[in-house]
Amino acid sequence: MRTPQVVPDPSLPERVTIYEVGPRDGLQNESSIVPAAVKVEFVQRLLAAGLPVVEATSFVHPKWVPQLADAAEVMDALGEAGRRLPVLVPNERGLDRALELGLQHVAIFGSATETFARKNLNRGLDDQMAMFEPVVARAREAGLDVRAYVSMCFGDPWEGDVPIEQVVTVGRQLVDLGASQLSLGDTIGVGTAGHVSALLDAFNAAGLPDDVLAMHFHDTYGQALANARVALQHGVTTFDASAGGLGGCPYADSATGNLATEDLVWMLHGLGIETGVDLAALVATSTWMEGHLGRPSPSRVVNALR
Repeated sequence: MRTPQVVPDPSLPERVTIYEVGPRDGLQNESSIVPAAVKVEFVQRLLAAGLPVVEATSFVHPKWVPQLADAAEVMDALGEAGRRLPVLVPNERGLDRALELGLQHVAIFGSATETFARKNLNRGLDDQMAMFEPVVARAREAGLDVRAYVSMCFGDPWEGDVPIEQVVTVGRQLVDLGASQLSLGDTIGVGTAGHVSALLDAFNAAGLPDDVLAMHFHDTYGQALANARVALQHGVTTFDASAGGLGGCPYADSATGNLATEDLVWMLHGLGIETGVDLAALVATSTWMEGHLGRPSPSRVVNALR
């Protein structure tokens, strides 16, 4: 299998952590239900390919995301390895389920805009913090690590442009609650390179360094890799991505696929940046998943190397 010619850039980080979201964010919007056994094998294949973090599922109510109704079954089947994998918990009930299973890492999912907070959480922009506060407090008291996502950081399909200072305010509040890492989501993929740089500068000015920030890009407008390159240059070393470019958001129709993990790995390896990921195994995994989903992957690298 072809690999990229390596031309290192000494100005960039030597190593990047890829936070794989395919089993959760990638599958949550699929209309046909993927069997639990397939989800379990998907996670196991991703781990075997060297991905250091794989977000396994979400303990959301089945009414809202039917695809993930089997969350407990999947985590049980993953056994001891599953205890170390992060899961999304939307509220205290979700946290209860994670605690019952002895999980060690959870994530919460906030919004930078009022409209999306109401559509996704049935809460206002400020009210969402009241919902998250006991979740984070209880999780930390139990010794769990907590990650926080902020969606709609670069644009909102209902509200349009989102002020940078508004995104920073929400993100700062989530970190102040006790989140150890903050993932900044371009949920509808409208962000551009200059916008990424300006947002990261604003977070740094608010006291959040690059090492507590992660970037979560969608490729709706073909900007995900360019935006990732700018974030790398800025000093960010954690990037969310989804195997095969799977994904979207069930509450935002314009939120198309995530940045494909394979495309990100190809770029990073070409820059001489270590990821620990076996690209051939990852491509094989996404090709295998295509057979279960009944459609080809949108990843350019998967299609070039299959």
